Amino acid sequence: MSEKITKVMQWLKKVFGEQTIPEFEVNTRSVDVLYQLAESSEARCGEVALLLEDYRQKAAEYQAEGCHTKEVLLQGVGLSSGSLSKPASDYLIALKACAMALKVRDTSLISFVSAINDLSSGLLEAEKKDREMERELTTLRRKLGATLMLRKTLQDDLNKILKIQEVEKAKAEERLLNMDFIKAKSRDFSFTIKMAEEQMASRKMEPRLTHQAILDISAEIEKLKQEILPITKKLKSYKDLTPSPSLAQVKVEEAKRELAAIDAELEMKVDIMNITMPKQHGGPLK
Repeated sequence: MSEKITKVMQWLKKVFGEQTIPEFEVNTRSVDVLYQLAESSEARCGEVALLLEDYRQKAAEYQAEGCHTKEVLLQGVGLSSGSLSKPASDYLIALKACAMALKVRDTSLISFVSAINDLSSGLLEAEKKDREMERELTTLRRKLGATLMLRKTLQDDLNKILKIQEVEKAKAEERLLNMDFIKAKSRDFSFTIKMAEEQMASRKMEPRLTHQAILDISAEIEKLKQEILPITKKLKSYKDLTPSPSLAQVKVEEAKRELAAIDAELEMKVDIMNITMPKQHGGPLK
């Protein structure tokens, strides 16, 4: 365990260098995980070191081969690297750089022209794609503007709908409160009606003694009073006649009997009203 911790700490110091190593909980699991990471890191570092060494060797080999090829070429045309003038050497270096940039196999004019033509074609194709992308970008910008406007409109509509919903919710709550109040009043009225019905049943009240029936009798009494008025006036005219004629006496008797019958009917209905009229209505009719 102590060996693992020592190796882990050395690896952490190597990784973080001059930076402070973050604090961590030292336990079996954390040490095992960090130890595995350290092993993997060292293995990868070893592989990378081998690859770098291989690349260095290949670079040295390529450089030696390039120098050898350069000498062979110069000797083939009867020249040496020391016999070239400074401008010629610069031209050769520039030609080499162009060949490497154009990725041609040789430095012939045909290779350079073909490479330049390929680059020109690629440039034209790139410019064409750039114009197409510019058109697409313009179209996307217009669509984006329309989408943003639509989003703003939808957001405004949504805000309006939310406000309307709040108002409708308040109205619904008010209606619910009113409904609860009406239900409570309805229950109170139902209880009051039931109590009144029970009270009426206990008093053995008949339907003809209801308030509406009394109002109907009162209306009939008023109607009879209106009917009596012309008879009374007629009787008064008979009373003004001379008592000698027997016919007048007969008419007077008939009128008296008719008036007596109407008075009797009126008195009967008034008596009924006096008996059945509730006390809260001011007692019997006069």
